[in-house]
Amino acid sequence: MVRWLSGDGAADPGRVHTEGRMARAALEEAREQVAALLGSRPREVVFTSGATEAINAATFGGAARSEGRPARIVATGVEHSAVLASSGRHELVTVGVDDLGRVDADEVLAAVDLAPTALVHVQWANHEVGTRQPVAEIAEGCRARNVLVHVDAAIATGHDPIDFVALGADLLSVSAHKLGGPKGAGALLVRRGLRLEPFIVGGEQERARRGGLENVPALVGFGVAAELAGASLDDDADLARAQTGRMAAAALEVDGVRSYGDQDDRVPHLVCLGVDGVEAEAVLLGLDQAGIAAHSGSACSSESLEPSPVLLAMGVEAERSLRISVGWSTTDADVDAFMRAFPDVVARLRSLRG
Repeated sequence: MVRWLSGDGAADPGRVHTEGRMARAALEEAREQVAALLGSRPREVVFTSGATEAINAATFGGAARSEGRPARIVATGVEHSAVLASSGRHELVTVGVDDLGRVDADEVLAAVDLAPTALVHVQWANHEVGTRQPVAEIAEGCRARNVLVHVDAAIATGHDPIDFVALGADLLSVSAHKLGGPKGAGALLVRRGLRLEPFIVGGEQERARRGGLENVPALVGFGVAAELAGASLDDDADLARAQTGRMAAAALEVDGVRSYGDQDDRVPHLVCLGVDGVEAEAVLLGLDQAGIAAHSGSACSSESLEPSPVLLAMGVEAERSLRISVGWSTTDADVDAFMRAFPDVVARLRSLRG
C-alpha cells in the first residue's frame, strides 16, 4: 500500500495519462484478487468503503426495483444493524431464529410468498455467535420466485470458502478489515446481468455503479489481503477453529459460563460466551487490563451498551455476552493468555459483589 499512499497513488484511475493507467492497473488487479477469493467474476465486484456501504447499496438498489410500489423486504431477525436499519426505511418483515441463532429457510420463503417482495437479506453466518445460515437453500428459493437475495458475508470472508457464482445469490457484501485488510475498504458483488440504481451518485466510477474516486491504496491492500487469505484458507480455518475451541473449552470450565450459537456449524474464528453474575463491560475491562482485546455484541452496536439484539432474538440472556474471535495475527501465546486471564477476571469480579 505504501507506494499508492505516496506519489503513484495520487493519480486518478479514471484518467488516460500514464499515472492514471498505472493506478487503473493496480485497481483492476485488486478486483481480480477479491473476485478470486469469492468465486466471482471480476466485473461483478463493485468496490465500496466497507460492508456497511455495500449493504446500504444492496438495500437501496433492491428497493428501487419495486417499480413504484412500497418496497417489501424480508430479513432474518439476527441480521447486522446495517441490514436492519437500511431495510427499516421500507416495509421490513423479519423472520425469527431458533436458540442457536439459525433461521429456517422454509420460514423465510413462506414470508416471501405472503406478498410481493423486492429483496431478501440473509447473512452467511451470524456476526455475534458465528452460526452459519442456510444461504444456498434460501438463494435457490428466491431465484425460483424471481426475488433478489443479498448475502452479508462480511464475517465469513477469508474464513469460509465462498463461491458467489455457485451460490446463486444476486448480491453479496464483504469488508476488507475482517480478513486482515485495511479499514475503509469493501465490496458489493453484483450478479452479472443485474442492474441496480447506484446508492452513491455523482460519478461514473465502478462502471457507473458507485460514484466517487476509488481509494486506490486501501483497495490495493484489500486485494493483497484477499490473495493471502485465499492461499491459506483451509489451514487458517483449521488453526482458528482449534484456537477458539481451546478458549471456549477453558472458559466453559468456569461455573456459570455457557456458549451461544451452534458450536459445530459455525465460522471457525468466533465464539460467543455468556457469563453469569457479572456485567459484560466489567469482564471486557478486566481482560483488557490483562492484555486481551475482546468485546460484547456486534462491533457496530457495542458502544451503545444495550442488550444484544441478536441474543434477544435467540431468546437467551442478552446482557452478559462475550465475543471472542481470532484473526491472522493471533498466536497460540495469545490463546494461552486468555485461558489464564479469563477465570481470574471472572472470579475477581464476582468476589466484588460480596
